[in-house]
Amino acid sequence: HKHWRFFHIRCDLWAERSSTLSMNSALHKLSFGAIALFSLLIGLYPSTYFLVDRKFGLLSSKSDALLVDLFWNIGFYGHIMFGGLALLVGWAQFIKKIRNKRPVLHRNIGKVYVFSVLISSICGIYIAHYATGGLTASLGFILLGLVWFYTTLNAYLFARKGDIVRHEKLMIFSFAACFAAVTLRIWLPMLSSIMGGFVPAYRVVAWLCWVPNLLVAYIIVRNKQP
Repeated sequence: HKHWRFFHIRCDLWAERSSTLSMNSALHKLSFGAIALFSLLIGLYPSTYFLVDRKFGLLSSKSDALLVDLFWNIGFYGHIMFGGLALLVGWAQFIKKIRNKRPVLHRNIGKVYVFSVLISSICGIYIAHYATGGLTASLGFILLGLVWFYTTLNAYLFARKGDIVRHEKLMIFSFAACFAAVTLRIWLPMLSSIMGGFVPAYRVVAWLCWVPNLLVAYIIVRNKQP
């Protein structure tokens, strides 16, 4: 009887563990699917700036003098175009089947992502000096650009050295920074309504769009199996 009881307990524990694992797997797939969907939608969003009036979206808060400034325009369009491209391809780097079965495709996606990020982050750091909301917003976006540049460049360098563990960890942080383009557009409408205006909300969102993302990335990296 003791043996049978022990057997039943083991079976119950195994069933409970299997149920937990399957639930975690389902949640993981759902989360990844949502990240991919939002990345694709927001990745295509910059194209709207070429289809509508110049005063569309975030440009509506910019002065006429700034909108005709050559260097600012190069920075702005360089930032949104290459940032959009980074979002469009970045999430695909984390698909295990591509990494394991099609390593050449994975490397090519990675090269496009890294090239796009380096251009977009440099442009982003430049135009952040002109951010709506003054110094508070500017500092938030400048630091975001620096973090994005640093994590991406070093992730690439570690891959070149063959240190795949550090490469993967830094790439998680890199895409968390990249995903700020999505979280910004989630937080901004909500906070604009709560705080009673675009400018005060934008000052907060300049930090809120990326700091929590990096905290989530830290948790993922910390819990990642070696």
